Amino acid sequence: MANIFKSSIGKKLIMSVSGLFLVLFLFVHATVNGLSLISDEAFQAGCDFMALPIVTIIVPILAFGFIIHIIYACILTIGNYKARGSIRYEVANKAQTDNWAAKNMFVLGIIILGFIAFHLTQFWARMQLQTFMGGTEASGPELLHYFFKPAWVLVLYLIWFAAIWFHLSHGFWSALQTMGLNNDIWIKRWKVIGLIVATLLVLVFAAVAIKAFLVANGYLGF
Repeated sequence: MANIFKSSIGKKLIMSVSGLFLVLFLFVHATVNGLSLISDEAFQAGCDFMALPIVTIIVPILAFGFIIHIIYACILTIGNYKARGSIRYEVANKAQTDNWAAKNMFVLGIIILGFIAFHLTQFWARMQLQTFMGGTEASGPELLHYFFKPAWVLVLYLIWFAAIWFHLSHGFWSALQTMGLNNDIWIKRWKVIGLIVATLLVLVFAAVAIKAFLVANGYLGF
């Protein structure tokens, strides 16, 4: 069994499973953030839920899954470069990776990682981390409006969301393909579902950021 996970297929499988785990987290995160589109009270209730001990315990698990995903992405990328030079993905059908997102998954991942670090210092460090350390976390709505008031922050986040969309639109179906769900019928369906998943997630995140910017600058009377 250990030899399986040391093989190229095993490494891809680990990265695929960890990636799908992170997609699940994004759905939870988008659901909580999306509550801000309803009202500040609804969003704060979502923030309070995320601060519950049972949810806080999940944070290290999430961090571990994310680290595993990054490590295996680096291992596979380096291995592909060594084995195939400029050909980045080892697949039987070149057409399946003949698009911009597929050719730049690692670069997109680096962009996403950089923005995650930025995001954590602005939100997680002032909310969940404070609760974890026994302090008082900042108000979710107040922090959201304060942070998104500058236009440059909104622009940076929209760039981040675009990178996430490209990464997910390819990564979702690619992960399922690696797990063996890649027959001629279902691979087409997974690609469509991947586009839908990526688009829904990014639309929610973008709507939250845009609304926060508009409210913070007095363009919306909430």
